[in-house]
Amino acid sequence: MNVQPDVIVIGSGVGGATTARRLAENGVNVLMLERGDWVAREDQNWSVASVFFEKRYTAHDTWLDANGAEFRPGIYYNVGGCTKFYGGSMIRFRERDFNALTHKEGVAPAWPISYAELEPYYYQAEQMFKVHGDDTDDPSAPWRSQPYPYPGIANEPVVAQMASAMRGQGVRTSALPLAVDYAPTGSCSLCKTCDGFPCKLGAKLDAETAQVLPGLATGKITLQTNARVQRLLLSDDGARVSGVEVEIDGTLQTLTAKLVVVACGAVNSAALLLRSACPAAPKGVANRSDVVGRHYMAHNQTALMGLSFRENTTTFQKTLAMNEFYFGAPDYPYPLGHAQMLGKLQGGMLSANVPFLPKAVGVSMARHSIDWIVFSEDLPDPDNRVLIKNGKVQLDIRRNNLAPHKELVKRMARLLRASGYPVVLTKPLIKHSTSHQCGTVRFGHDPKTSALDAYCRSHDHANLFVIDASFMPSSAAVNPALTIAAQALRAADHILMRDFSIAVDNANLLSTAGAGHE
Repeated sequence: MNVQPDVIVIGSGVGGATTARRLAENGVNVLMLERGDWVAREDQNWSVASVFFEKRYTAHDTWLDANGAEFRPGIYYNVGGCTKFYGGSMIRFRERDFNALTHKEGVAPAWPISYAELEPYYYQAEQMFKVHGDDTDDPSAPWRSQPYPYPGIANEPVVAQMASAMRGQGVRTSALPLAVDYAPTGSCSLCKTCDGFPCKLGAKLDAETAQVLPGLATGKITLQTNARVQRLLLSDDGARVSGVEVEIDGTLQTLTAKLVVVACGAVNSAALLLRSACPAAPKGVANRSDVVGRHYMAHNQTALMGLSFRENTTTFQKTLAMNEFYFGAPDYPYPLGHAQMLGKLQGGMLSANVPFLPKAVGVSMARHSIDWIVFSEDLPDPDNRVLIKNGKVQLDIRRNNLAPHKELVKRMARLLRASGYPVVLTKPLIKHSTSHQCGTVRFGHDPKTSALDAYCRSHDHANLFVIDASFMPSSAAVNPALTIAAQALRAADHILMRDFSIAVDNANLLSTAGAGHE
């Protein structure tokens, strides 16, 4: 390649793309390496058959589970990473999520940074992703220095009835924060195809639309697709990453830059560091602490489908969140978690995921259903880990902290029944789960117990950063995307100042960090 960048960013998901854009907008030359290619805007984007039956966009990887059995993970390799297929939820972690938090089965550890340190970057990320929200009635909402950039998306009648019925039971709901281009000049049509689908209109603000495209517009980013990084190379003394070995068009090349940012996702970032083991780093790059690949987390998740005789005519259903039990309840002292509405389920989606369900039955059920998903925090366990076994990724994990999750599901089902949906079907989504993956290259102050410092710089190698959900020491109970983006902005500002002597003018924004906080 005829490119000599200042920084190589490996991966174009939310962490890598946000970092690259921030650096490029401040004059730094960035080479972004993406394992996949662009997701074409085509009719199949919104096709249930293409997305859920044929798995047109899902990677053709084969991984191993804890027992060594092969499975095909729900992972995506393309520009924008997995956010091309997320539901657009952009939620801040709660302020208490950054402190040590006692759960029924253990303690979620404190972070090396506070909510206050990340708060101004949360707001910047919300601006970049055009987040619509209103947390007035959210009892768990953290303080904010600025209001949401856009108001919450209004509930359609059936959803509004659900919110009213829940209020009648003493449970508050609020607008689900969403990253969609819904404004008088926006392109979002509020359709049924957010969750699991790529957006044919480019109206969902994902890592491609919100970060990669604006970054490329600076002229400072070179994007190389279909580039599979094999390993990182170290200097003889192991103090620095001296090269990135990448396969492009069947040819291995070694690329160099002043800094290297790994942003492949919690599983693949850990796998890359482990694959890069060498005499200078026998346990893997950035792994003197032996934490790389450990503490894998991916929320305990269950979908709930409430059925009634009434037809649900809602088109855009994903507008409501419920955090009444986020930190527990008067009769339950431990955190339970978060609930949010799913995009409206369609018949073919049910048939694809429920074996032997006749399509006609699935279509009928979907017409009469209201659809939710609940998340509960799983805890970081050093024995839940990503490994390399016979050249393949292995997810050697066992679920924990399930009792609070089952309690949350029970309470949510009870709320649905009392709201006019007498039949409630539940489907756990924890087997081979890779959505909301995090924790495998955790950050912290102590090099003995963490791989990265508070700015996601490797303790072991001065020019290496890992900026994706890998850095998280705990998972909280909400979607991690906004927190990844906020920390990426914070880390990028640190890089600009520390490594390139470029001062970013955040003075006005930073001065508001504590405003309104009591």
